Amino acid sequence: MSFINDISDYIRSGESKDQNLGLEIEHFIVNDEGVQMEFHEISNLINQVGKAIGAEIIFMDSYPVGYYTGEYSTSLEPACQFEISINPYSDLDTIKNIYAEFRSLWEPIFKERGYHFETKGNLPLVELGKITPDDIPLSPKKRYKYMDAYFKRSGKYGKYMMRASGSAQVSIDYKSEEDMVRKLRVLEKISPILMIMMENKTDEASTLPGVSDKPHLLRIQEWDDLDPERTGFVPFSLDNDFGYDKMAEVVYHTPLILLTDNGETVNVGHQNAEELIQNHIVYTDDITDERKTKLIEHFMSMGFFHFRVKKYIEVRVADSVPIDKALGYVALLKGLIYSEKNLSKLEKNLEIITSLDDIQDAVIAIEKNGFDAVIYKKWTAAGWAEYLLKLAEDALTDIDKEYLNNVRTFWNYSEQAC
Repeated sequence: MSFINDISDYIRSGESKDQNLGLEIEHFIVNDEGVQMEFHEISNLINQVGKAIGAEIIFMDSYPVGYYTGEYSTSLEPACQFEISINPYSDLDTIKNIYAEFRSLWEPIFKERGYHFETKGNLPLVELGKITPDDIPLSPKKRYKYMDAYFKRSGKYGKYMMRASGSAQVSIDYKSEEDMVRKLRVLEKISPILMIMMENKTDEASTLPGVSDKPHLLRIQEWDDLDPERTGFVPFSLDNDFGYDKMAEVVYHTPLILLTDNGETVNVGHQNAEELIQNHIVYTDDITDERKTKLIEHFMSMGFFHFRVKKYIEVRVADSVPIDKALGYVALLKGLIYSEKNLSKLEKNLEIITSLDDIQDAVIAIEKNGFDAVIYKKWTAAGWAEYLLKLAEDALTDIDKEYLNNVRTFWNYSEQAC
């Protein structure tokens, strides 16, 4: 059996009848001047705190970069963005309580040193032009050194993405190949609306250098201009034959930049998994199941599409936001994607969208005009947002409905949407 089939089988193994949701939030840890805590200080704290609470310490290149408690894990992203990844749960209150425990643990530790949590789509000092990404050092991981060098050649905003961006991500279960395809397609089609609903800027008028006509979705603009071979929407995902095998092909043929295997990280440039195996840089003879899984997960991690299909669908389109809004976002996705009625309604209402270019056109319109952008030849983005909220509200329990209110706070809209 070929390795590409192993990737397909790995995706298939994620099938589940559960309807859980995982939440990840990246935070900037900054002082009162907005300057981030340095790597070695926060790395040492991770080691100390993780040991104190009996967590499993996660190392990379001999540095402590995170820990795992059994309910959540932490990690340091390229320029010390401090991420929490909460295990998937169906109950939003459980997610809320786990996050609250994490914050209550860390807030006094940071406060004692003159730092605090900041959740934004971009580091405020960079968004406001007070510093540039060049003023921010990267974490001393080989992974980020190789990525930084690669992205200087592949696009315009690699240093912005790595050094100054923060996101919130949600994971969604699928029960079959057909279910995965349905959910991914609907999520991709509504993603421009999700992007603007979850925008979190410091200044309404700020833009990236050179694009004064696009004051919205700065973090999305950074990703879209990073590297066309690994960003944007999942290739082939609207094709009639899309499924596990096509997703595996995308993973297998995405240039890797770097390879982490058997505990070592090396630079492999533009080579993809297929080329590394054919050139015997990666030996797959007598490979153990554990090593095979780690390789597959590494290959998947080097594709930075707005959505990833692993053993779940990873939704990567939201800015980093405070926990109340993040929980509202989770509730929104729960009400839309885990409701068969709503999934079918959205499929019907969005069937006019037949290409990834149609979706990207909507993204560009929103980048320019925000909630006022008319997309999919139908409603404004604000109208679509209200429509999504109404659908989700109809499908959620009274407890979960309360969380939706936190998503409605970022715009005013009175026109009837549908």
